[in-house]
Amino acid sequence: MVVKSPLKRTVRILLVGDSGVGKTSLILSLVSEEFPENVPAKAEEITIPADVTPEQVPTNIVDYSAAEQSEAELNEQIKRASVVCIIYAVDDDESIDRITSHWMPLIRQNHPDTPCPVVLVGNKIDLVDYSTIDGIFEIMEEYSEIETCIECSAKTLKNISEMFYYAQKAVLHPTAPIYSVEKADLTEACKKALVRIFKICDVDSDGLLNDIELNNFQSRCFNAPLQPQVLDDVKAVLRKNLDDGVSHNCVTLKGFLYLHSLFIQRGRNETTWTVLRKFGYNDNLNMSKDYLFPSLKVPSGSTTELSHKGHHFLTHLFDRFDKDQDRALSPTEFEEMFSTCPTPPWGPDVGAMVPTNEKGWITYQGYMCQWALMTLVDLPRTFEYLGYLGYNVYENESQTTAVQVTREKKLDLAKKQSSRNVYQCHVIGPSGSGKSTLCRCFIKTHLDGKSLLSENTTGTPTCTVNTVQVYGQEKILVLRDINVRNVSDPLLPHEVHCDVACLTYDVNNPKSFEYIARIYIKYFAESKIPVLIVACKDDLEEVRQEYLLQPANFCQKYKILPPQKFSVRGHHKRDVFVKLATMAAFPRFQAAWILFYKHSPLRRMVHMLLLRPQPTEWLNIFYRNFRDFGVIVNDTTVWWKAGLSLAAVTALGLLVARVLHTDKIR
Repeated sequence: MVVKSPLKRTVRILLVGDSGVGKTSLILSLVSEEFPENVPAKAEEITIPADVTPEQVPTNIVDYSAAEQSEAELNEQIKRASVVCIIYAVDDDESIDRITSHWMPLIRQNHPDTPCPVVLVGNKIDLVDYSTIDGIFEIMEEYSEIETCIECSAKTLKNISEMFYYAQKAVLHPTAPIYSVEKADLTEACKKALVRIFKICDVDSDGLLNDIELNNFQSRCFNAPLQPQVLDDVKAVLRKNLDDGVSHNCVTLKGFLYLHSLFIQRGRNETTWTVLRKFGYNDNLNMSKDYLFPSLKVPSGSTTELSHKGHHFLTHLFDRFDKDQDRALSPTEFEEMFSTCPTPPWGPDVGAMVPTNEKGWITYQGYMCQWALMTLVDLPRTFEYLGYLGYNVYENESQTTAVQVTREKKLDLAKKQSSRNVYQCHVIGPSGSGKSTLCRCFIKTHLDGKSLLSENTTGTPTCTVNTVQVYGQEKILVLRDINVRNVSDPLLPHEVHCDVACLTYDVNNPKSFEYIARIYIKYFAESKIPVLIVACKDDLEEVRQEYLLQPANFCQKYKILPPQKFSVRGHHKRDVFVKLATMAAFPRFQAAWILFYKHSPLRRMVHMLLLRPQPTEWLNIFYRNFRDFGVIVNDTTVWWKAGLSLAAVTALGLLVARVLHTDKIR
């Protein structure tokens, strides 16, 4: 079910007024349904069960007696009250005057921050043949917290039930937050909320609510569709009272607002409040925290990703606002998409993090990558913006169904395969090693190497996010550029912990490799995090590194893959990203790093085998490719064992073939 802002659990009604106006008589008449002959100085507190109240909310009714209670006790009761009923006698002008001279100032004094709803009740109408309502209206205009007024008689029981109903209604469906009696119009806060609701329900984004959209709105808010005749009657009312309330037989925004104003003017506050609460608003017309931030437990070692429902909702949202269907959001389309939110979820720097088109507009791919990043690193923000965008209304479920929690990482390591779709890769290297350019190259594939190199490389740590194909499946890889302030500074735990690490060095700088070698030994040699060393700026001359071991020998010693060459001017720039994603998807399973690598030498070797090159040529290539992947070592003993094994398998195959051939002849 939809997470809704809950109504108050208990309504506490306090009756105050001068002595002799009939406060206690009103309470006793309600309970006994007859006028009491003997009236005590003060009635005991009464609790009315939820099942006998119109709003299905338990209600406490509290009496006040100046003869039995002190001023301090009165102040305490006012502070505790959900609503205060000021009782006056219609035949006593002094009790009416005391409403403004004593009781209203006292109530305001005890509720300085949030106004307390007030209901004015004129008792003893059985004693007069006139009404005091006209005079009371002037008081209501002066005090906005006065919800309504009503005249009744404790003796004849006239309007007794209605009086307590209005008191309860003043708490559950207050007028002041949604309607200005002085202006005879909706409050600005209410208009703002209803405009957001209108936009969410306007599925085709044409600025109108057609019959289907109106029926969906009615069903979501009141669990019942509008009957055709009722729909026609609503439009007839709008046509009669507004020139532009209906357009092309659809309800306009102006008409939608007018209908709610009309509901409130006719005393049907509950209609508007039901709509507002269905869309997540609380009594102050702010989005409820319970609505925006549902609880979801994420175990340690697990991460959060978009579920199929979340992915479907966001895809539908993108298609809805991509008016020109160019698979990118123009500034206008972007603004319209998030017009139901207080602010956009991403800043103007989003183009530096995810794929964009040539104009710098975020593409569908970049849009989904940004949502994936936000869900991974800031889940409450994802919940918040899904709430603003109306996920709860469309799916009729909490935002938690838009997210799935992955299994713990220790299980992935045990199975040597990850079930996740989003991976974090930390890119670590000394200043000037090319790591920032590597990260930017991940998303800005439409720029050439010169453009990438010319961009500013300074700034705080950033992320770049894009999709990568791993064994035919689309995965999202988050490259986090770890800012190295000083080579002597230690890495923090959050800078080390990731799904795969990418250590970069500059092949043209003899002092570059030493830093990542020390980083690997200190932080990754004993960890279970896959590591890929990337030799950046491969288009420059490679120089000998001033370290105990050269990069290739270092990788061989620590049994990690040999350095992956990378240059922004290279033809296979994405190779390194595919390999990083593959290593994250199959941790501790090096065979998969070869077999599932799109442009791997093994795959190219198989392609060459199909073309049937000369035996000597392809055997040399076979050996060279396997050696480059670190699978084959330069140990003659290993080669002898491999040769003997191959000979044994060949002999066994020939023997089996001979036996089968003999059986066939027989």
